[in-house]
Amino acid sequence: MGGAFIAGFLLSIGLIAAIGAQNAFVLRQGLRREHVAAVVAVCAISDAVLIAAGVAGFGAASAALPWLGQAMRWGGTAFLIVYGALRFRSALAGGAALRAEGVEPAPLRRVLATCLLLTWANPHVYLDTLALIGAVSAQYAPDGAAFGAGAMLASAVFFSALGFGAWLLRPLFASPKSWARLDFGIGCVMWAIAAGLVSAA
Repeated sequence: MGGAFIAGFLLSIGLIAAIGAQNAFVLRQGLRREHVAAVVAVCAISDAVLIAAGVAGFGAASAALPWLGQAMRWGGTAFLIVYGALRFRSALAGGAALRAEGVEPAPLRRVLATCLLLTWANPHVYLDTLALIGAVSAQYAPDGAAFGAGAMLASAVFFSALGFGAWLLRPLFASPKSWARLDFGIGCVMWAIAAGLVSAA
């Protein structure tokens, strides 16, 4: 059981650590210190739900619906293009330094809506959790639950470290120019992911 738990943890960390839309958003919120706990919780809980579904065999069920993959692909692509464009617009506007004291942060509702979209509208999330983690967990039967628990813990640890540890980078992003570069980089990541989804269609 311990081996299955560790294997699930390592596989999940390897998948989540790749630069992506969700990670970029968590980093951005961590740098701004805006609703970090809520964002981390949404990401970790969403991953836990998807991992549990994958371990339980939902990946096989989704394979029976051929249209579902394409719907997720194109919906996710559209959202990534729009979100990337917004980040490019912010970068071209000169960027905005990290939130100063006394300035109202973005509304929690809007932040959570964006976080949920970046999580649930991203086809890669389903491929990683439902398909890959679900498939690999079958190799650790009857310890699939331990494998899934390890994967869930890895997700919680990673997003917590990314969100709450981002403050260490705050001195690097204290100027509008640095923030503009970050927004530009995030925009490139979003569009690169979108291009990858289109080319794989």
